[in-house]
Amino acid sequence: MGRPFDPARETRARLQLLERREKARAEARAVSEGVAETVALSRARGAAITKAPPEPGGRETAWRRQTGLQWLARKGRLTERQVEAGLRYGEAFRRAEAAPPIGSTLEVQPGTNVTPGPSLSHLVKLSRGRQHAAETLAACRRRLFDQSDLVGACDLVCGRELTPREAAGGERDAARLEAVLKVALDILAAEH
Repeated sequence: MGRPFDPARETRARLQLLERREKARAEARAVSEGVAETVALSRARGAAITKAPPEPGGRETAWRRQTGLQWLARKGRLTERQVEAGLRYGEAFRRAEAAPPIGSTLEVQPGTNVTPGPSLSHLVKLSRGRQHAAETLAACRRRLFDQSDLVGACDLVCGRELTPREAAGGERDAARLEAVLKVALDILAAEH
């Protein structure tokens, strides 16, 4: 047999349910307002932020930060060849710059229970990949005549993935940086 109907208990249960729903709505509003503030601040700093298309079923997805190359391409300011050249430069830049030091194993004592690190063959493979990336980056910079403005524009927009406005800190300087970047990407695209 079930519990006998108690109107007071049913009213309390209904009120608790309504309170939980209202608390969840308030938390959702607070999160939404926080996300909106973060997006607005990022945009004010020059970041290119877009909302991803909704997932199948209508569920809203996250905001995404666009790279400088993506933003310029979306605005129609770069050709496909320029974007490809920028992507190659950026990949080489990030791989060459991401070279963490290879740790020493001199402190390992025989017979200790030390978790072994990556294998020597893995470390050699990583090192060769970084070396190749550094050589590719150096070749790209030579094609840019090691000219600091051209190299700097590529480092900031292609390598560090900043938008011109983020990298330059203002609209006027962003327009200049974008113009310099286009020249650099044209030079790099001409080589391929």
